[in-house]
Amino acid sequence: MISSELIMFFLFFLAVWGGGHAYLAHRLLRPLHGRRWLQRGGLVLLGLSLCVVPLVFFSRRFGLDPAWTDRLAWVAFLDMGIFLVLLPLLVARDLGWFTLTCLHALRRRWRGQRSRAVPDDPARRHFLANTMNAGLLGLTGSMAIAGYREATQLARVREIELPLAGLPAVLHGFHIVQLSDIHLGPTIKGDYLAAIVERSNALAPDLVAITGDLVDGLTSDLMADVAPLTRLRARHGSWFVTGNHEYYWGPREWLALLPTLGVNVLVNAHRVIEHDGARLLLAGVTDYSAGRYLPDHDSDPRRARTGAADADVSLLLAHQPRSAYAGAAAGFDVQLSGHIHGGQFFPWNLLIGLVQPFGLGLHRVDGRMWLYVSAGTGYWGPPSRLGVPAEITSLRLARA
Repeated sequence: MISSELIMFFLFFLAVWGGGHAYLAHRLLRPLHGRRWLQRGGLVLLGLSLCVVPLVFFSRRFGLDPAWTDRLAWVAFLDMGIFLVLLPLLVARDLGWFTLTCLHALRRRWRGQRSRAVPDDPARRHFLANTMNAGLLGLTGSMAIAGYREATQLARVREIELPLAGLPAVLHGFHIVQLSDIHLGPTIKGDYLAAIVERSNALAPDLVAITGDLVDGLTSDLMADVAPLTRLRARHGSWFVTGNHEYYWGPREWLALLPTLGVNVLVNAHRVIEHDGARLLLAGVTDYSAGRYLPDHDSDPRRARTGAADADVSLLLAHQPRSAYAGAAAGFDVQLSGHIHGGQFFPWNLLIGLVQPFGLGLHRVDGRMWLYVSAGTGYWGPPSRLGVPAEITSLRLARA
């Protein structure tokens, strides 16, 4: 069943998607004056681009052959990646041109110069527009290729140290590997997950934390792709909390399946881990938005540690960084999150701070809790990672 929130998001997406394509048609095709074949060809391409992403959404939702929908998804997401680079570049160029024109007009007025009528030369105007458009298309293609190459590489290891006051000596160096936002689905498959598992095992962690958005598909379609999780190894096991994408694809089915693969699930719950005589409280909450999909999954860091015995250090797994304020209020020492992908690729990585309270990396929340936000171990949608490489995060606790 498709939630009302997902329907509203899709309608909003269609409005933006359609408006963006109309803008591209106006700014790219209109200057091709006298070149009818180029204009018609461009309209055909933009029309196909307009339809392919919604088609993938409906085809994956209504049970068509997964092999066919996966191929279509590759076309759709590559197209989406090009669109999401070209559109902001074109808008930035037009805003820059508009700003310069206004400044020039103000400068002339300030100097008391009267504007003289300059004969319009359509041929010159179209030539300049087409030349700039060709340059933008070339730049977009180069950026899309570079982003694709980065996205299809195995996530690199990023090492982080978490200094904690009063940490027992036996927990100094306690090693956590964080995996987040892998997004197994139409374009990321089991072979990529198998390589991640192998690299994680080579790090020999004490604990593996999977902070949501593991999948983008139904259990029936991705059973073989998640199988490599059975080979994931850590001294104190691997632990999972839901991300928002799990709620799009049957969360109860996924939460029932993962323990059969050797992955422990935390749904607003905790466990106390004994480590060489020290105690580590490990808690996990559902996604920040989970209550909108399943009322009994409302995210609650305070409930996640209710009844917990005293521990030397407390660690919260929460998919969205937004949970950090509630996590700090609940008394946790560390929170591990993902979700934002760091914007995933340029230029969106420059805008992520407008919609998220925390960016990538390490943050101090309310003066006491450490928050680490991962860039993600996979990608969602467009296979692009331009400027924001994927990561397998290797975190170690340290005595401050």
